[in-house]
Amino acid sequence: MGEEQNNSQAENKGAKGAEKKDSKLLMKFSYALIGIVAALMLFNQYMLFNISGGVSGSGTGYSGIAVSGSYENAIPSGVPAVYGAELQVRYDDISTNDVAKSNATIAKMSVYDTGITLSGEKLQRYIAVTTQISCEYCCGADAITFSNGAAACACAHSGAMRGLAKYLLDRHAGEFTNDQILEELGKWKTLFFPGIMQGKANVLKQKGIEFNYINLASNKYRGIEKA
Repeated sequence: MGEEQNNSQAENKGAKGAEKKDSKLLMKFSYALIGIVAALMLFNQYMLFNISGGVSGSGTGYSGIAVSGSYENAIPSGVPAVYGAELQVRYDDISTNDVAKSNATIAKMSVYDTGITLSGEKLQRYIAVTTQISCEYCCGADAITFSNGAAACACAHSGAMRGLAKYLLDRHAGEFTNDQILEELGKWKTLFFPGIMQGKANVLKQKGIEFNYINLASNKYRGIEKA
């Protein structure tokens, strides 16, 4: 009996020792897991900062945009203010070196062309903006919309510009003026036709016309590069 009792006590001590060991290992694992989660959260915050607000630059009167166009380099780059982080798009996403990414970016904006219906004052603003710009290098329409706001061109470039205009008016009408929306459409149009638009920028410089994306990409000086 004495020997059995001693064996039982030894087994109990061994079991308790194993439980304590397992408990310590579990605590260490928990601490390590908490550390990993905290590190991931910090990394995500860092990435969000860089995408949405950490990039600074110049070129417009509204904040958060990283683009500075000029006669010599008309191609915009960086993150669009306000909507860039929301739509997860950058001007740099449009490139002849990555056709798949370019098409995906165009599709992100095009979806709002048919996905948003404007009315009242927003519709009138939309018409005022979109009848000032065309996709003349892709189709012969006078503008990307008719005077009633209906689509005037079926190309993907026009759909992206119309979609962006609708998105900005639907979600951020108070943050963008009509000219600022037109300027944004002009930047994307410049990206869609970089060689032609850079050539047009050179002509604007020769004629002493101020560089901005309305002068460059809207119908204001349409065809000036041909003359």
